[in-house]
Amino acid sequence: MRLYGRPCISNNPTDMADLNVNIGSLGFKNPVLTASGTFGYGYEFEDFIDIDALGGIIVKGTTREHREGNPYPRMAETPMGMLNAVGLQNKGVDYFISDIYPKIKHYKTHVIVNVSGSRIEDYVSVVEKINTLEHIPAIELNISCPNVKSGGMAFGTSCASAAEVVKEVRKSYSKTLIVKLSPNVTSIVEIAKAAESEGADAVSLINTLLGMAINIKTRRPVLSTITGGLSGPCVKPVALRMVWQVTKAVHIPVIGLGGIMNAEDAIEFLLAGATAVQVGTANFIDPAVTIKIIKGIDAYLHENGFKTVRDIIGKLQV
Repeated sequence: MRLYGRPCISNNPTDMADLNVNIGSLGFKNPVLTASGTFGYGYEFEDFIDIDALGGIIVKGTTREHREGNPYPRMAETPMGMLNAVGLQNKGVDYFISDIYPKIKHYKTHVIVNVSGSRIEDYVSVVEKINTLEHIPAIELNISCPNVKSGGMAFGTSCASAAEVVKEVRKSYSKTLIVKLSPNVTSIVEIAKAAESEGADAVSLINTLLGMAINIKTRRPVLSTITGGLSGPCVKPVALRMVWQVTKAVHIPVIGLGGIMNAEDAIEFLLAGATAVQVGTANFIDPAVTIKIIKGIDAYLHENGFKTVRDIIGKLQV
């Protein structure tokens, strides 16, 4: 197989271009991470890839208490993508610390915990515990969760609520803080600026777009929750546009995600200004896709005469 006209690179790190990037004070060996909810806790993929070869893994959403998630059916295939309404199913932060953390703390890549909650005090409680874990250098704060104190409106859909939750979490969390932004807003740029103003070290975008599907035979929604999160190749143009807009408006790194299926997609996000990328839905199709993307980025750099991946970040010519 060939990538960008160049044979697949060897597994010898000395043959690779410089793929190092920084998110705040945290250095990554390459800019390819996995998206929360699409890669489990990492060990599920050990039979397919070398986890340590990744820039980082972002584990599934972790909440204060055990969550069963939404009733089935909660996933549906769509043209060029998928809908999901899993509902943050997990066994809670205490279970993560006692049963999951010991299995993943040995990875020689950054393990990042996605943190979710329905109240600010939920977020704070989780991050206080995660903050004590030596081998977890960062969290990704999911502010697309419904704020029950505000009638179910997601924290990330208003500047005020986004700023409030980031501010309170920042007080309790001393490591790298990434804030994951929802695209279901009028201006994602303003939300990003609000997160930055209250101490976010980086923002990641986009989370899923709100969508739905209908079974015309039963004349009922396909998902038990009626609506769900749309991901996959169909959202990439929207995600790419939002990443480009946000990188021009904030002074912190942006991590791009949304429909990245191959190295070319990832390179588009880097050119648009993303410092790193996350691969999500593609993991369900090809569990080795992240490694292929890393190799594809390296091949692109070699073919085009770039010495480091940093040479192409934000280099979109407009």
